[in-house]
Amino acid sequence: MKKYLLLFIIAVFAVSCSKKVEVKGKIAGASPLERIEFIEASGVATLPLANIGVKNDGTFSGSFEAPKNGMYLINYAGKQNLVYLKGGQTLEISGNGATFPSEYVITGDAKNNNDFFMATQKYLGEYGQKVNATMADLMTKDDKAFVAGVEKIEKNISDNIDQNVKKFNPDSEIVTWKKNDLSATILSILMQFEMRQKQFSGNPSFKPSKVFTDYETKLQENKDVMVKENPFYRQYLLTKMSPDFQKYAEANSKGKTDVTTSELFSQYLKTDKNLSQTAKDYLLAFVMAQSDIHPGTPAKTSEKIKNIIDTEIKDATIKADLAKIQTAVIGLKIGEVAPEASLIKQDGKAYKLSENKGKPYMLCFYASWNPYIAESTVPVLKEVVNFYKSKMNFVFVNVDDTKDQFIKTSNAMLKGIAGTNVYAEGGLNSDIAKKYGVYGFKLPNFVIIDKDGKIASRSFVNLGEQELVTILDKQTGLSAPKVDPNVQLQQGGGMDPAVVAAQQAAAQQQAQPAQTK
Repeated sequence: MKKYLLLFIIAVFAVSCSKKVEVKGKIAGASPLERIEFIEASGVATLPLANIGVKNDGTFSGSFEAPKNGMYLINYAGKQNLVYLKGGQTLEISGNGATFPSEYVITGDAKNNNDFFMATQKYLGEYGQKVNATMADLMTKDDKAFVAGVEKIEKNISDNIDQNVKKFNPDSEIVTWKKNDLSATILSILMQFEMRQKQFSGNPSFKPSKVFTDYETKLQENKDVMVKENPFYRQYLLTKMSPDFQKYAEANSKGKTDVTTSELFSQYLKTDKNLSQTAKDYLLAFVMAQSDIHPGTPAKTSEKIKNIIDTEIKDATIKADLAKIQTAVIGLKIGEVAPEASLIKQDGKAYKLSENKGKPYMLCFYASWNPYIAESTVPVLKEVVNFYKSKMNFVFVNVDDTKDQFIKTSNAMLKGIAGTNVYAEGGLNSDIAKKYGVYGFKLPNFVIIDKDGKIASRSFVNLGEQELVTILDKQTGLSAPKVDPNVQLQQGGGMDPAVVAAQQAAAQQQAQPAQTK
């Protein structure tokens, strides 16, 4: 009996400590070409944690590791919304293909928290419309009257949060998040007032009164928690420090042609003694993702950014997330040995990338659910393969959800194209996808490996890029005909996560509450 009791305790402990979230549900009228993605809304990586396929009958299921309890963006068919998730939960979510995830229904153990969240968001939207005129009037008042008016608005919203706590009995974590989110929203209103006063007073050096600054301080009592959880609060801090940073950047970049925004900002942060290291880490990570981590970033700049990450960022999770962004956006470091991975051929036999050693090769990542591959990529790919196949190999890596789908897709889509067709077990969750930074937004994806098995290029999503053609020519000794550098193989493909970061940070505040049925 004691043995069984011990096993039960161990099992309960394992479940309570698990970060895995199980997801299942149904979308009526869904398209099997659309995917459901989950992204941590408060993180700095803004990369999908899960990319889940929808079956022909609209059902879907999957799982992913949730880095922490909190808000997550759910993406489907170009639409976004927020959902609160905890590790160890099962999220049962459903909706209609025309409106999901703008509207959804949640059942199961994630229901109470999300019903609370949706109710508070709905109230906020309705209340915001009611007080628009009041806010416009408050903006014309002096500091004292403005603060008094905003405090009343804050109290009304806070009272609604408390009422919904009693109604839905949510976890304390989401209640704290919601109250901190309210503080961040109020802070943004205060910032608008301060900027307006500077503009209309004709005094750029305008300083608000003590009543105003005391209220600002009060709203930031949990600032280290807020900077971790709320991108909107990070944006508030960055906007507040922007004038001083601009002066610092102008003074410290004179005569320098290769200085990056990340370099200047990391040095500027050292002059601010009021910010915690936590805040500095998150703000610097945000600026890096926005300013200096982009496709086509020169290798020298990428190395600079990596050094800043290694030396200036202290938080291990943020370091790891920024490294993932660099790999996803830019690719692996040129000159490094190409990572080996578990791959299988159509006949079930294992395949190793090292089998190509002695001859350069191109890795081509693709999936059947990408709607533009067959019509846009394959015709150009055929031309590329036919031209270079005498001097290099081609390895087509399928990241579909199942091996059966891989066999169907490779037989139909790549028929007659010289190369090796292999499957990455687990699709976008496979080890090769993780090692090479392959995500749904970067399909198709092309990487060149040299004859010594080392990375020879960044990752590309467009076979028409002249940089890619130049690398192919160099690796093979051939000289390809000139191509149109503006050829786009995939509409909307290869979105830059640095841009996605800004969109998703805004989406966290602007996402409409899901409607209950």
